[in-house]
Amino acid sequence: MDFLMLITAYGKLGNFNGAERVLSVLSKMGSTPNVISYTALMESYGRGGKCNNAEAIFRRMQSSGPEPSAITYQIILKTFVEGDKFKEAEEVFETLLDEKKSPLKPDQKMYHMMIYMYKKAGNYEKARKVFSSMVGKGVPQSTVTYNSLMSFETSYKEVSKIYDQMQRSDIQPDVVSYALLIKAYGRARREEEALSVFEEMLDAGVRPTHKAYNILLDAFAISGMVEQAKTVFKSMRRDRIFPDLWSYTTMLSAYVNASDMEGAEKFFKRIKVDGFEPNIVTYGTLIKGYAKANDVEKMMEVYEKMRLSGIKANQTILTTIMDASGRCKNFGSALGWYKEMESCGVPPDQKAKNVLLSLASTQDELEEAKELTGIRNETATIIARVYGSDDDEEGVEDISSESSDDEDEGDDDDDDARETVLYDKPQEGSLGYGSLQTEELVGL
Repeated sequence: MDFLMLITAYGKLGNFNGAERVLSVLSKMGSTPNVISYTALMESYGRGGKCNNAEAIFRRMQSSGPEPSAITYQIILKTFVEGDKFKEAEEVFETLLDEKKSPLKPDQKMYHMMIYMYKKAGNYEKARKVFSSMVGKGVPQSTVTYNSLMSFETSYKEVSKIYDQMQRSDIQPDVVSYALLIKAYGRARREEEALSVFEEMLDAGVRPTHKAYNILLDAFAISGMVEQAKTVFKSMRRDRIFPDLWSYTTMLSAYVNASDMEGAEKFFKRIKVDGFEPNIVTYGTLIKGYAKANDVEKMMEVYEKMRLSGIKANQTILTTIMDASGRCKNFGSALGWYKEMESCGVPPDQKAKNVLLSLASTQDELEEAKELTGIRNETATIIARVYGSDDDEEGVEDISSESSDDEDEGDDDDDDARETVLYDKPQEGSLGYGSLQTEELVGL
């Protein structure tokens, strides 16, 4: 039994070398590996990033035994989904649905994983279909089920509909449910509804966890609801949940999105006073704020501080600076920053090219922009007209300042100051990191 506990522990840690050693010792002792040991080894491969090895163990169990258990299926589905092997996960799930082929039926956790998989694959219709099929298959839906579905909906109307459906089913919302609904309202700039849900949550006696607090903070920050964001930020400390760098950066973005750069500057200083070192996300948030305020001098001060701290600017920060320089100074300044991207080892992407074209105000400037970007057809002229026709002070991200409620849904991410600074891999303080927090919260 001690050996089984050990190999299971190695499996949870993703230490496949340790799991292999334990299995080898068991074999030398004449002990035949059972479903627990094989499942643990499979899990260790999955958590260790060796999806193919995990699959090989699973296929061997299917063909030669021991018969995979429900936990085995849960783990292989998770391994496939995390390894982006969606087809294989779908095939395993379909086999479980076929009573003639499998003695086991998919359980709640397996359904949750499939909902998440279709979300990850961007196939929302299939995710909804899996969700709807649970009742017919006799699989109970829980708060986690509804949260999983809510977590990838971009329309506040859809999130609200799922939330109402959950309550009609006598399933009590938890802190994640409230946070996801608040976030949906926040992204749609429906501040009153967001605040109403927040108050409903507090009235229900629901206290947020650390991760849920960050999601709540993000919901208000997106809309520039500074006072509400400050309330959440203070509540974290009251509940002895200490804000992390993500919390501080999100709070900073609330000031930026409210166009309160004086407040943003003061809060930025507080970040260091409270013992945190700003990362690229934090600096990028402040840079974008000054860019939107057309304060090039302050923007460059922050940029230089970032460089001196050893942080290299990414593509979007450089594009933001290029756009602000072109709008507030001249086209030549924008050209200089465009060329700076190349020298920094950050080749201009399509967005940077579009922005440069949009900054051209004369035919000669447009021709020079075409030459640099390599876009020499009619498309370049169209881009210049579309981007250049918008002379509001919101900068590169905003092409039109007015839209209907429906147009607001899911299309306003660019207004969130932290969108400036995404890294290739999720890190604390990035939106990718926030998404991972949400996935952990909904139990995936």
